[in-house]
Parts: sequence; C-alpha cells; structure tokens
Amino acid sequence: MMTLKRNLKWIVAALLAAALVPVMITVYEVIFSQNKSVVFLGNYHPKIVLIVICYYALLGGLGVVWLIRQIIFINKLKSEKVKAELMLLKSQVSPHFFFNMLNNLYGLVAKDPRKAQELILKLSDMMRYSIYEGDKELVAIQEEIDFLKNYIELHTMRYHKHITVDFNCDVDQSQEVVPLLFIILLENAFKHGVENLRQNAYIKMNLTTSQNQIIFDIENNYEKMDIPSGIGLKNLKRRLELIYPNQHRLSFSTTESVYQARLILKQL
Repeated sequence: MMTLKRNLKWIVAALLAAALVPVMITVYEVIFSQNKSVVFLGNYHPKIVLIVICYYALLGGLGVVWLIRQIIFINKLKSEKVKAELMLLKSQVSPHFFFNMLNNLYGLVAKDPRKAQELILKLSDMMRYSIYEGDKELVAIQEEIDFLKNYIELHTMRYHKHITVDFNCDVDQSQEVVPLLFIILLENAFKHGVENLRQNAYIKMNLTTSQNQIIFDIENNYEKMDIPSGIGLKNLKRRLELIYPNQHRLSFSTTESVYQARLILKQL
C-alpha cells in the first residue's frame, strides 16, 4: 500500500511536469524572442495543439474528480466522527442511570429482599430496553413512554415516602423519537427534587405531539441548595446538537422551590 501511494505521487508529479512544458516554452519565447507578441501554441502543428489541449482537459478532469473525492472523504470523516461521538454519548446514558440505581439497591437487599427482587426485575426490563432499543436511531414514541413509566414505578417502589408523579400523554402513536432523551430530565427531577425533599415531593410531566414537533414538559419542587452539574445534562445537550441541529429547543426556568424544563423537538 505504501509503495502504491509513493508511485502514485510520482505519476502525479510527472503529469504536472509534462503539463508545464508548453507553458515554459511559451514563457521562453516571450522573454527571448524578438516577436512583440507570442500566441500560446501558435507555432505548433495543429495535431500537437490538439494533443496538448486534450492533455490539459484530461488533467482538469482528473483534478475535478480528485476534488470531489476529497470533499466526499472529508464529509465521510465528519459523519463517522459524529456517529462515534453519538455512540459514546449513548454508552454514557445507561451507566449513568444504572450506577445510581444499583447503589440504591445495595442498601435495600438486606432491608427488604422481596422489594429488592421486584426492583431488580424492573431494572432488568429497563436495561433490556436501553441496550436493544437505545441502540436504534429512532423508536416508537409509545416505547419511550413505557420506558419512562417503568422508571417512575421503579423509583416510587424504593422510596419510603409519599411521592406525587403525574404523567400526562397526548401523542400520535405513529410518531418516532430518538431514544433515551427524556429520561435524563426525569432523572434530574428525582435526583435534585424528590430525593432531597422529606414531604410533599411531586413531579409533573406532559408529553404531547403535533404534526411536526414533540413537546416534553417536566416540573418538580426542590429544596434550594448548591448542586454540582452532572454529565447528564451535558450529555443531553450534546446529543441534541448532533441529532437535532437547529431543530430543537431546550429551556429551563426556576423559582425558589420549583424547577421546570421544556424540550421541543422538530420531527426529523
């Protein structure tokens, strides 16, 4: 392969050098001849002129082909880079969630083995979805809704306090969405809201679709405290930039006790 590349470079250099010969001759005639004006290839036989013109046309065609191939190659590299980054981001979603859940299950195994078993089965279903469905570019929106409902049920089973979770859906069943986007916002609502509140914790969610967009709203109450930003939202923002460039809007609003997030996706 290396020998072929070196030979190809020499061939290209030879072709370009041959193309310069008529030009150099014309330059020589302009500088050293006594003619007041020199016509390029003017003193050559018509057949030679035709050959030289065809040769330049061939070089021009090869140059255009080379330029097109370089553009295709660069675009392919960009596409592969985006795909590789998306795969990395997807691989970060599941461990981020399951790491938190396994930590919670560890303490529950000794206290309530039966509940721990139920949670493990739920967790198994969610892992199956995240591995097989989460690897797809798009999934049916109802599958994503079921995944969110399993997540909610799993969390409410492990808490020893009353939690109010309202999840309202008004969606077109035929629509599809990129998997594992909404879960990050829901996880944040539990992590920064429910987990830190002793009572009256709530989460409200609305998922609606129209002909050309999907809207996901989520609201939760919380106790004000300094919470470091995790990888979840950074991951979500980057995935949205890659998958929905200029076709999404992610916004947040907060008061002293209420946190709201809205994600709008335009249909791909």
